[in-house]
Amino acid sequence: MQWCKSDKNTNGGNVRSMKKVLITLVFFALLSCKSDNKKILTVQPESEFPNFIFILVDDQGWNGTSVQMMANDSLSKSDYYQTPNLEKLAAKGMIFSNAYAAAPVCAPSRYSIQFGQTPARLSLVRVGMNSDHIDHENLTSIPKALKLINPKYITAHFGKWGMGSNPETIGYDQSDGATQNKEGGFVNNKTQWDFSVHKDPKQIFSLTDKANEFMERSVKENKPFYMQVSHYAVHSSLQMRQKSLDKYIEMEKGKYQNNPGLAAMTEDLDEGVGLVLEKMKSLGIENNTYIIYMSDNGGVPNIPGAKKYDNSYNYPLSRGKWDAMEGGVRVPLIINGPGIIAESENNIPLSSVDILPTIVDLANGKITLKNIDGGSFKDNLLGEENNEIKRPVEGIFFHVPYVNKIAIARAHSAVRKGDFKLIKFRDNNQVVLYNLKKDKKELINLSDSLPEKTKSLENILENYLVSVHAPKWKQGINWKEKPLKEFNSSY
Repeated sequence: MQWCKSDKNTNGGNVRSMKKVLITLVFFALLSCKSDNKKILTVQPESEFPNFIFILVDDQGWNGTSVQMMANDSLSKSDYYQTPNLEKLAAKGMIFSNAYAAAPVCAPSRYSIQFGQTPARLSLVRVGMNSDHIDHENLTSIPKALKLINPKYITAHFGKWGMGSNPETIGYDQSDGATQNKEGGFVNNKTQWDFSVHKDPKQIFSLTDKANEFMERSVKENKPFYMQVSHYAVHSSLQMRQKSLDKYIEMEKGKYQNNPGLAAMTEDLDEGVGLVLEKMKSLGIENNTYIIYMSDNGGVPNIPGAKKYDNSYNYPLSRGKWDAMEGGVRVPLIINGPGIIAESENNIPLSSVDILPTIVDLANGKITLKNIDGGSFKDNLLGEENNEIKRPVEGIFFHVPYVNKIAIARAHSAVRKGDFKLIKFRDNNQVVLYNLKKDKKELINLSDSLPEKTKSLENILENYLVSVHAPKWKQGINWKEKPLKEFNSSY
């Protein structure tokens, strides 16, 4: 709550003589506050319970916007795309330079966000896996947690769901249903990289309309809200408006990013984000709303125009979507809201499994979240820079226990703890160790020179996978649509 300055000296005898009057007027001071040349500030209903807008985008790399994600690295922003609304969001909020998706592909990552659990713990590690073993109705999700804190919270999910349930099953009041990539115009063939001009590419603007209508209704009903807008962009197939495409065809292309269609779709997405921010401001809820912007995994590395996989659209990060190298899991994360220092950057390593406990903490929730892997980073958001995140587990884990010929073509798992990241390959138990503070390109393997550190992180990784009975890769296993109980593949 912000109080207005008074025009009179309130330390003298006049104040003492008017004490009773002032006490009477305190309530009205809470409702409105007026000073010279300033508008009346109205206190938002249920102000002790903030609103949340979570904008989740699809397949956007760490450097997939014009927001520089790391202060000392000019390559941590796009050398081609323009996203002015995200720049505005970042200018008023905090950038996290070491933020990770819990998985390098969509479905496992999206599950982890909702439940605060890693794909390994959920036994949901790849797209297309049967998810019947997951207790969707009884696990504590983001909307269920907020309703436990305050039953007045109303919740909505718009856009791509990409999970083996539907939003209502896990607690959302309103949704588009169990939508998948196809609702965003995806076709799984070579034409996905062709330019396709639309008035509403990837449903960007229709999703925006739904989001704005929901916010307006929530404010009208005086209810705090959680709203997740899960965009189909910037996942292929490439869709964009004509004016956006024309702009990037004429622009000088970047050294690492040079696809006009993807650039145009990215800017269209940014405009949709801007319309949501404008609506939030016009409703007068800007001072009581947290906005979270994040991608579900890293960017596709080998789209037309990329020279080669290892030196691709995600440069300076290595590789990309589908594996646990930095390009596949490090993602943009920008958060804006009350108490967050403007134009700030935080370099603490965090994961999308940390989103749920952080939201609970920001909502002043006094509930216990069981069997989660994430921890709250509220203190980091509100000024305790680089305060270590306290998690029930010892690191940030990634588990890719299958062979994917598109990407690294080797089953692998990884853990990041502090500055170090260890990757273990499952075909021959090879381990590699990187100091990401000095080597985010993952070029220098330190496993031989730092044997104690290597062994320590390997033990942490293996002990974790055993403790959660993580799925284990076996030659010939096909997880697609097959119930987990039909094969013995857990640690």
